[in-house]
Parts: sequence; structure tokens; C-alpha cells
Amino acid sequence: MKIELPQVGESVTEGVIGRWLKNVGDKIEKYDPLVEVITDKVNMELPSPVRGVLREIIANEGETVQMGGLIADIETNENQENTNHDKLEPDVTDQEIGTTGVLLKNTAPVGPTGSGGPISRDESLSNHDKSPPPKSRYSPAVLRLAEENQIDLAQIVGTGINGRITRKDVISFIEANSTIGGREDSTGPSDQDTQSRKDQEKIALTPVRKMIAANMSKSAALIPQAWSEVAVDVTGMVSKRQDIKESFMNKEGINITYLPFVIKAVAESLKKNPLLNSTWSEEGIILKKNINIGIAVAAPDGLIVPVIHNADFFSIAGLAEIMETLISKAKNGKLSLPEVQGGTFTLNNTGALGSVSSRPLVNHPQAAIMTTEAIIKRPVIKEDAIAIRSMMNICLSFDHRIMDGAEASAFSMSVKKLLENIGSETLIY
Repeated sequence: MKIELPQVGESVTEGVIGRWLKNVGDKIEKYDPLVEVITDKVNMELPSPVRGVLREIIANEGETVQMGGLIADIETNENQENTNHDKLEPDVTDQEIGTTGVLLKNTAPVGPTGSGGPISRDESLSNHDKSPPPKSRYSPAVLRLAEENQIDLAQIVGTGINGRITRKDVISFIEANSTIGGREDSTGPSDQDTQSRKDQEKIALTPVRKMIAANMSKSAALIPQAWSEVAVDVTGMVSKRQDIKESFMNKEGINITYLPFVIKAVAESLKKNPLLNSTWSEEGIILKKNINIGIAVAAPDGLIVPVIHNADFFSIAGLAEIMETLISKAKNGKLSLPEVQGGTFTLNNTGALGSVSSRPLVNHPQAAIMTTEAIIKRPVIKEDAIAIRSMMNICLSFDHRIMDGAEASAFSMSVKKLLENIGSETLIY
């Protein structure tokens, strides 16, 4: 039975094969994890739709496959009559497979390095044949690195799937051998040292990095972006959080950060300034009625943007709880596909990284993105006197086709006003 890459979302058109979880010749139960697939929305672990034996891997690791494209061939009971495989009981379950994916935990996506053609079942199960694999089994990156460093790949033990040699294996071999017989006298480099040392290193692109690169290139190429920065006095917000953080932890069991206050202000400002919650099309500007705010999170395998749907419906406390859940899922590889789809505006807390000013790229096809920067105490003029205040910059990038500076500034000033009005009387629930 030919296995296709299932459609996992309306806006997802293709995926990259990250890592096969089964080998050719393996017996597979229905719903067993079969393959990891990386899309521009989320990383998925796809289950097998049938019970049988994996006869052929059609789409190798690192390959980009369109939704509906063939990825594997599984031999099921219906076509096993003339094979030597063990008979399998027929699967009487007609339940449809769920295709919602999850982020993969503690798993680095595998790109073209280490992938190769499918191997036979006998080769997979036998340990008697120790001859080196044919040259076609090595990826171009591995071959190139071996040729550049004059390395016999037969000397390297592979750590990839089915013992394939990866680029990391080659680099580790080079590093291990470069230390053997090294000079203890380090008073200065010899001519041989300086000539043999490489002046650059190439880092292999993971599928996730390729997806991020493609999205950022699309944003920069398709959206004429303008940028503005506004300073906000958040002294009241800082004081409010300080006053409630202990009681909030005791009551809700989670820490309350500054971000829920900002999300609330952004959601209210988007209601007043709908152009910021829109999408460009050649037929006209599409105003989004739902306010779905994406929160950029640095996950282990790259940047991901979980979405708070209908953010304007929630209180500050409610937003804090939703954020805690989504960010925890993102960092632990548990996000489902709906939790990263449907965003209409993106917020990025770059201040957590120590940034005081940034110029983010709009998350295509959205109309704008805002960053919140680090909160820093500094002297400001307030009522004709110098005062020490907690100040935070908010930076906005926006699609200049959809709006001009006046509309963008009106939105930023709305966020500023709401944040500066936070005080002891501000309701959390």
C-alpha cells in the first residue's frame, strides 16, 4: 500500500522528511509512529495508517514532499500472499487517523546528511555483512567533507539510521585524529599548523532552519516594511506585578510576567485599529474579525509562534494561564497544529534577551509585528522634574501597503496609553 503525506492544515502545502522512525523490513502496527515531518507550522510525528511491513521508503530524509505525495510503501495482508514475511492478523479497526502533529521533544531534525537510498530487509536485519556501504549511501555533504580532509569513510563508525555516516560523525573523526600526536610545545604555531587549519566551517542546514529561512525571505521580499519605536513608562505595571506576584502564585500556581499585561493592551488596541489585524491581497485588504495573537517562542529546534485565539476575550490572569500552557508546550515539544495556526498579529518579547531596540520582520501574511524590549530604569522629565522611571520601548514593523504611519502610530500610542495607565486599581480577573 502506497503511503501519502496527509493534508495536515489548510495553509500547509508541503513538508520536509525529518527522520524515519522505522526501517525497511520492520513490522508496523497501525498507528505506530512512522516518520517525523517538518512543516512551516509545526513538526509532526505521523502514525502508520495500516498494519504491515515497511517495504520501501520512497521519500528520503531531507526531501521536500507536497501534501498528498508518496512517502513509503507498506506491505499489508492483502498483498503478502507471495512473500516470505510472517503473516499478520488483519486489522479490523476502521478508525480514521488523526493528523494533528506535535512538536518533537529533544529530537534534532535530520536533514539530507546521513540519508540515503532504501536498504533491503536482509541488509537491515543481518549483522554478518560488514563490508563498507557503497558510495551512493553517503550524502553529498559527507562525501565532500571526506574528500576535503582526505578521509577514508570505511574507518568511521556511523551513528545515523542503519549505521549511516553523518556529517557530525566525520567532523568528530577529524577532531579526534587532529589531537593525536599533537605537539605539547605550544609556544607558537608552525607553518604546517597555519596551512592545515581551515579558515571557515560550514554548518549543515536543518529542515527547521530552512523553513525559517524561507519564511523570513518571503517576508522581506513580499512585504514593504516600515518601522517605528515608542518609549513607554511602565512604572505602574512593574509596581502592579510586584504587588500581586506572590498572591497570584499562591492562587494560580504560576508566575505572572509582564507579557500578559502587554497582550491585553495589544488585543484592546487591535480592536480600535483593525488595519493592524489584517492581510493584504491584490483584490483588497482583508480585515480579520478574530484577534489571534501569536507569541514568538525560542524552542529547542528553532523559533515557533503559538497562538492565543480570541485574545481580547480573556482577562490578564486568563492570558497568563494560556501563555504558561502554550510556552511550556512549545519548549517541551507538545504543541498541536491548531495551536500554531490562525495568527493575525505577532508579539515578540525580545526584551527577555536583553534587547532594548529591535526591528522585527512581519510574520507573513500578517500586517504587523510588535516587540517589547527590556525594562530599564532611567531618569526622565515628569511634570517638570527629573524622576527615575521604569521605561520600556515597544517596536512596531508593519506592511506599508496596508497602512501608513498615521494608522501604525495610532496603534502604538494606544498600546502605550493602556500600559501607562496600569496601576494599583487595574483588574487582573
